Amino acid sequence: MKYRLILFFSACLLTFSSGCRKNKQTSGTPKIAVIISTLNNPWFVVLAESAVREAELLGYEAKIFDSQNNTALEADHFENVIVSGYSAILFNPSDSDGSISNIIKAKAADIPVFCMDREVNAKGVATSQILSDSYSGCVAIGKNFVQSLNKKGKYVEIIGMVGDNNTWNRSMGFHSVVDNYPELVMVAQQSGEFDRNKSMEIMESILQAQPHIDAVFCGNDPMAMGAYQALVAAGMADRVKVFGFDGAYEVIQSIHEGKIKATGMQFPELMAKTAAGFADEYMNGRRDFPEKMPVSVELVTSENVKFYIDKP
Repeated sequence: MKYRLILFFSACLLTFSSGCRKNKQTSGTPKIAVIISTLNNPWFVVLAESAVREAELLGYEAKIFDSQNNTALEADHFENVIVSGYSAILFNPSDSDGSISNIIKAKAADIPVFCMDREVNAKGVATSQILSDSYSGCVAIGKNFVQSLNKKGKYVEIIGMVGDNNTWNRSMGFHSVVDNYPELVMVAQQSGEFDRNKSMEIMESILQAQPHIDAVFCGNDPMAMGAYQALVAAGMADRVKVFGFDGAYEVIQSIHEGKIKATGMQFPELMAKTAAGFADEYMNGRRDFPEKMPVSVELVTSENVKFYIDKP
């Protein structure tokens, strides 16, 4: 009889303890992780901080994780987030293919993942992907490029990271226009990995072999500024037109000052706000999210820059 009573009270104690642990895991403010490809780019800093701010406004704790453009470090962040009890992930992938497995791990742990700005090459993995319409944005840049060069000249293209779909969507959008003009000749195309310093080094090297170019198209604004710095150092900034993509505040200022020719204005705050809103709706029961949600890109030139100049 005494032995049975001991077993009974032991079972009760285990049940009570288990209930306490469960309450500890589920109680308190729910957490949202913001995993970003890199914080070495001011544009992604805006994206990350906007996501955190919106998540906090919705009543969540939020923390930024910097993957430093490294899928292995990104995988470590996902493991940390999964075991640390986060309720959702707002995600800016490091690689369109290499990041898929990380999302799958989160999905297996019943943690929804909402991609921001960059997509992955898999359907039904991320809960939703909120993306700039990079292709259409660069079609508009391509048209402005053609007009600015009067349909002829030599140019250089500096593309972003080869593993990022945005790199190729931007390049394809640009070439869908420019390649229709045979007197516009691309003399070099290299990857600047979306990095300012890398782009500057590449531009310096290209100018040694191709000193008589008329324009440079860069897949993002940091690379455009890097290319522009190289042109300044070579004494060519006054005659070589530079085109970027992002709508970074520094480039908007440069367009206003007549240094950079044009850029495509993305809206990181809108993407971040949408992703955080979707995460909140998911945790309140919604499940019917769009596979992809495109966000329009606006062309910014010297003609309309006054409407953007006060928008850091």
